Amino acid sequence: MNNKPLRIGGVPEHFNLPIHLAIENQLFKKRDVDVKWTTFKGGTGQMTQALRNDEIDACVLLTEGIVTDIINGNQSKIISEYVTTPLCWGIHTSSKNPIDRYDQIFDKTFAISRLGSGSHLMPIVDANSKGKEINPNQFKIIKNLEGARESLKALDSDIFYWEKYTTKPLVDSGEFKRIGEYFTPWPCFVIAASNKILKEQPDNIVRMLRTIHDSCDSFMKNDQAFKMVSERYNQKIEDVERWFHSTEWAIHGWVRDKMLKSVIYNLEISNIITSKKTYPEIVWKRD
Repeated sequence: MNNKPLRIGGVPEHFNLPIHLAIENQLFKKRDVDVKWTTFKGGTGQMTQALRNDEIDACVLLTEGIVTDIINGNQSKIISEYVTTPLCWGIHTSSKNPIDRYDQIFDKTFAISRLGSGSHLMPIVDANSKGKEINPNQFKIIKNLEGARESLKALDSDIFYWEKYTTKPLVDSGEFKRIGEYFTPWPCFVIAASNKILKEQPDNIVRMLRTIHDSCDSFMKNDQAFKMVSERYNQKIEDVERWFHSTEWAIHGWVRDKMLKSVIYNLEISNIITSKKTYPEIVWKRD
């Protein structure tokens, strides 16, 4: 049996707590899988680059980001859905910024973690859904949430899309104003892995996925889930309850064809990807 460590990673957000609990409770080891976790504060754009650079074997990342990057040449596959419900993006500006209405934002400067990240792609999809267009020169790369805080405070950028509950403490403190929300028209997170690791360690990947799915199932049934998230991620218990009851995690590895078609359609009509007759294989087909 190949016990080479699997390098997996994700953003430092509450969605990934089931995986952290599986590591802490040694559930991967019980299936003879050695997992090494890396936190990516730069989000999906940073993780797609890490997959390309063979710095990571698998990661939890935004659906639209990895679909775009696989189409653009990333030698990876989606191996499972992870969070099957949409992501609620908070649309933020600085409390010092005079902008106070959602309909004022689409000609402003957008803070984004990286090109190809969710904070980059979602404003484009959102604008397109409203018959608006955002030009490439409207984006300012700020690397991560801390970079966005600095940029918005200095008024170097105006608007920042980020997961609503992660940024809520900054809204509550008065640092950010949330002037709108946008729900992704698809399940928000998937798990992807490099073609290299899928070829070298398919059995380990399957055992890793089963462990994650079991941990997600247990987490959704755990009466202490609210308290754990609140304490670990500095969020109010009432906010955590709303988030928890609007979120579902995958407990199997199915990736729905209709979901992928919807993602690709939205990426095409938003001109994030160029429409093609054929696309590379996006989902891992198990032997």
